[in-house]
Amino acid sequence: MNENDEKFLITDIEGYTPQIGRLVSMMNYARRVTIDSVENLTPLQLDFLLDEKANSIGALLMHIASTDLFFRIFSFEKRELTAEEDKEWEAASYLGEPARERFKGNSVDHYLDVLKNERNKVLDKLRSVNDDWLNEEMPLWDNKPANNYFMWFHVFEDEINHRGQINLIRKRFPNDLQA
Repeated sequence: MNENDEKFLITDIEGYTPQIGRLVSMMNYARRVTIDSVENLTPLQLDFLLDEKANSIGALLMHIASTDLFFRIFSFEKRELTAEEDKEWEAASYLGEPARERFKGNSVDHYLDVLKNERNKVLDKLRSVNDDWLNEEMPLWDNKPANNYFMWFHVFEDEINHRGQINLIRKRFPNDLQA
């Protein structure tokens, strides 16, 4: 079977424990649909803003990558971002004006490479843990307990939400940007 034959199965994946494999199955599907929705976009389409406060598709893709990065560091290394990491990823993490300024003029391949690079780091880390790791707890937002399962569910849930924004932006492209 090739990747596309298995894309609708949430199942074990070789190299991962059973529950982690199922989590990875869901993460892979969410990512595949995200890639499908942007892979043919031009830099002008990736930079398009619905209005002066909107985020571009390019910025949203960087945000998705930054979410992988943050939760990889937080859940595996048990730490916050360093000042250097935060400076590098701040615009992607928080979006808004800094992201509108920083993420423009890039090709879709640039964004897909960043997404792939960050996701590969996550997948390597997920291969190194077992299902018990999913239940490990640590304080998250407002110092409330969260487990690794929730954190990684949130990663792909957040991606799906931003993909909805991407699809809305695509539907609102002006005529000169329509594919």
